[in-house]
Amino acid sequence: MVRVTDDPRHLALTLLRRIEEEGAFANLVVPSMLDRSSLSRSDRAMVTDLVYGTTRLRRACDALVDRHITSPPDAATRRILRLGAYQWGWGGVPAHAAVHETVALAPRRVRGFVNAVLRRTVEGAPPSDIIWPSAASQLSVPDWIFDLYVAEVGQDQAVASLERMNVPPAPVVRDDGYVQDQASTWVADAVDAQPGERILDMCAAPGGKATAIAAKGATVVAADLRPQRAGLIADNAQRLGYGSDHLSVVAADGSSPPFTPGQFDAVLLDAPCSGLGALRRRPDSRWRVQPSDIKVLGALQQSLIDAATALVKPGGRFTYSVCTINGSESIDHHVPEGWEVDRSQPPGEWQPFGSGWRVLPHEADTDGMVLMRYRRTT
Repeated sequence: MVRVTDDPRHLALTLLRRIEEEGAFANLVVPSMLDRSSLSRSDRAMVTDLVYGTTRLRRACDALVDRHITSPPDAATRRILRLGAYQWGWGGVPAHAAVHETVALAPRRVRGFVNAVLRRTVEGAPPSDIIWPSAASQLSVPDWIFDLYVAEVGQDQAVASLERMNVPPAPVVRDDGYVQDQASTWVADAVDAQPGERILDMCAAPGGKATAIAAKGATVVAADLRPQRAGLIADNAQRLGYGSDHLSVVAADGSSPPFTPGQFDAVLLDAPCSGLGALRRRPDSRWRVQPSDIKVLGALQQSLIDAATALVKPGGRFTYSVCTINGSESIDHHVPEGWEVDRSQPPGEWQPFGSGWRVLPHEADTDGMVLMRYRRTT
């Protein structure tokens, strides 16, 4: 078990190493290690900001310090430099503190190098005034993500969306105390659940949408592929007071679901996706997801759509959503014959997008998402 230090910057550096070298997910490893520490509330917030911020702005931090480097440092030294650059450039830490506290983290053999590079960095122009190598480096995303956004929404909208996803999200707390992105609450509302209906949430973990639907008085079956993730749904349902008579949880493969065809009044499929609209909540995903993943995910999404639509009664409803903004994971998919598009305006600040609806991150300070709704006619 990794020893948890009570020095917030040292813990932040340890977490950055686990994310970069071990492939740990920031949204899982950060709270897990903080729970095992004895840090104060303010220091816990500091660690979260340092880890999430440095991870989001990895490429921008590199560009900031690389102006003062002639030979590329090793990965561990690079990580320390990023942490120092983030504190000064975006974290609001005074220059002398950012340098001094970061140099203290460096091994003796590279301490002089780290000190020299960071001192030159803070003596130079701040991030707002430097000439960046590219827009993608300034926005701290891989070139392919920047290009995809520009192709989907144009240069101005792309920059605005990617800028917003470099700012920590404001928490939205539902009436029942559950914390959820605002766009996700709109997706749950778009299902239009009615009391007494039987509704399937096919890829439901961690259970935010399923519990929101259950709150409307519907009987919900919440399914997810992995038993561990299904357990998260059960934990959240229990915490919010939903018994199995209102919300039952099933570990099941959505591509071949263990349900009788035509038994649900509505099915929600919040499908696995690239997550390109949720980069601020999942700071490491921008460095993890690859262009080839889009095609693989598209095929998976189509198989889930085919399976989900077979489970809906005639006259019933199918709602599809993804936390990305590209058409290849949303409006480019086909729905089997016997369905019609529901073109009515869904709840929330959605904009028309092909046969569905889309919200970009900067438009309403939410995740970027696409929503589509259909009604079964036969």
